[in-house]
Amino acid sequence: MSSSHPSHTFSNPPGLYDPRPNGYSHVVEASTPARLIYVAGQGGENQLGELSPDFAEQVGQALANLRTALAAADATPADVVKLTALIVHHSEERLAVFSAAVRAIWGERAPACTLIPVPRLALLGMLFEIEATAVAYKANQVW
Repeated sequence: MSSSHPSHTFSNPPGLYDPRPNGYSHVVEASTPARLIYVAGQGGENQLGELSPDFAEQVGQALANLRTALAAADATPADVVKLTALIVHHSEERLAVFSAAVRAIWGERAPACTLIPVPRLALLGMLFEIEATAVAYKANQVW
C-alpha cells in the first residue's frame, strides 16, 4: 500500500509487516531527475514479525526484507548507494557474518556503509538492522 505527496511516495509493500502503528513507512521515494529511495531500517523479523534468535538468520532475513522494500520502489540492490547497519553487541564474528552477506549481494561494488554497534534495538531479541538509500533512474528519462 502506498500514499503520495506531490514529490514523495510513502509505501509499505506486501511481504513486509505493517509498520504504521509504530509511526513510520518502510519506503519513502522522492522524485527528482533521479529517484532517491530511502528504506527504513529492516530487521530480521519475518512478515509476521517473528525473530530468529540466530544472528546470521536475522542478517539474512533483514537483507531479504531490504530486497522486498527496494523491489516495491522498482529498485534493486544495484541502485543502493548507502547502507547503515546496526549490530547489537558487535563482535568480530558478527562483523564477519555481516560482511560475507554484503559481499554475496554487492561483490566488489558495495555501497557506502556505516556500521553502528548498539546495546539494543527496537524489538526484544532484535540483533541486526539495516537501512538503505538508493538512487534509481527511470527508463528513457529526459533531462
